[in-house]
Amino acid sequence: MTSLSKKTYLLGKVLTPLCLMLFSVLAWAQTAPAPTLEERLAKAEGALAAAQTAGDNAWMLVCCALVLMMTGPGLALFYGGLVRKKNVLSTMMQSFTMMVIITIIWALFGYSLSFAKGSPFIGGLDFLFLKDVGTAPSAYAGTIPHLTFMAFQLMFAIITPALITGAFAERMKFSAMLVFCTLWAIIVYFPLAHMVWGDGGFLNAFLGGKVPALDFAGGTVVHISSGFSALVCAMFLGKRIGYPKTPFAPHNLVLSVIGACLLWVGWFGFNAGSAVAAGGLASNAFVTTHFGAAAAALGWLIVEWMRSGKPTVLGGISGAVAGLVGITPAAGFVTPMSALIIGFIAGVVCFIAVTEVKKRLGYDDSLDAFGVHGVGGFTGAILTGVFANSAVNTVFKDGDKALPSGLLEGNPKQVLNQLIASLVAIVLGMVATYIILKIVDMTIGVRASGEDELAGLDISQHGEEGYNLDADLGVLGNYTGAASMSALGEVVEAKS
Repeated sequence: MTSLSKKTYLLGKVLTPLCLMLFSVLAWAQTAPAPTLEERLAKAEGALAAAQTAGDNAWMLVCCALVLMMTGPGLALFYGGLVRKKNVLSTMMQSFTMMVIITIIWALFGYSLSFAKGSPFIGGLDFLFLKDVGTAPSAYAGTIPHLTFMAFQLMFAIITPALITGAFAERMKFSAMLVFCTLWAIIVYFPLAHMVWGDGGFLNAFLGGKVPALDFAGGTVVHISSGFSALVCAMFLGKRIGYPKTPFAPHNLVLSVIGACLLWVGWFGFNAGSAVAAGGLASNAFVTTHFGAAAAALGWLIVEWMRSGKPTVLGGISGAVAGLVGITPAAGFVTPMSALIIGFIAGVVCFIAVTEVKKRLGYDDSLDAFGVHGVGGFTGAILTGVFANSAVNTVFKDGDKALPSGLLEGNPKQVLNQLIASLVAIVLGMVATYIILKIVDMTIGVRASGEDELAGLDISQHGEEGYNLDADLGVLGNYTGAASMSALGEVVEAKS
């Protein structure tokens, strides 16, 4: 056989099977039925739904982390820097402890009392021990796992009692704080969360509430309830020893600035996450949150500058937090331009509350939990009823027709709805707080002894110090003269 014949033979041996395979595929393609339009649409819809679920769930898990960051390290640093250095650890420990305690009771029964279907005022026991809370969606959010929604709401439950601790900072015993905050969450937060956000809740505008109040991310549930409860705490415990004659300046504003900035960033998860989806409503809430904080910081600084002659760092960060509080109930219902107005008003009103109202009434709200969260939350809740816009979020409908949401759009009744919801949160929070404090005081006592308070709660309650200067100054025993002075200068420089 010639060389050419051999090549032809080998080529034919290779190509013959390939040709047979090709013919078989073509024959199958001709006989296999093509997918119908309905089948192709169903497949596309399934892929789209899976993509939406994945995107929404990823966004909401990020929001969970952002809201938890608001408590620790955000609030812990913000509050920790505002107290005297002998109380920095105890103040931060209070925020940290809420991350622990509230998580446990939320898993056992708190989530069920807040979000299981029950009466208009409290949830049932369907979700006790997180029964039936799994990876399938829930009635509250159709594109994310029920577990994700539960975890997101947990972060709100954690930060709310932590906010109250600012009112009694530097003088409540740690044991009393644990009992008080636990009982407060059970008696105040869980029922109020159900009333505003739970299925069939008394104040729920979307799920059959008798009073359709608007609270997008916690103006009533979180800020009004904690802020007015904080006022009761401040008045019940009385003033700190030496207040107001003794200086009570923040020991480290650097920590507070860092904490405030972390709160600002975390608040995007707080408000934009309350859309429970990664869509346009989340974008609107994100933008209004940022605008509200900026406008409030500006408003606070302008009034402070005019009143005292200097714009302070403490004023700036306090104004920003006031704006974040004020825009919280409105974030998903108002336009960005309305957010600027709400934020500016909240900044000015909270400044007046923290300076003039506090001074005239004479209470010692250590870190202005009432002045910022109580007053700011109430201001934001009422202004939500004024500026709510159906173009942003349609709340009320007549068939397919959107009805006005707020006062400026032609629904003055909404302001009344907001006022009713605010009063429910105020009365529940204040009455329950007084009763809880009374019970705790009669059993274990709420206030640290005078000796413990003067020594500082870091040492008296936890046996630790936030800043251990002795360890650094001890090395000076090895130096004399100029060397000792040089070492002392290095220590002072490092500590400053």
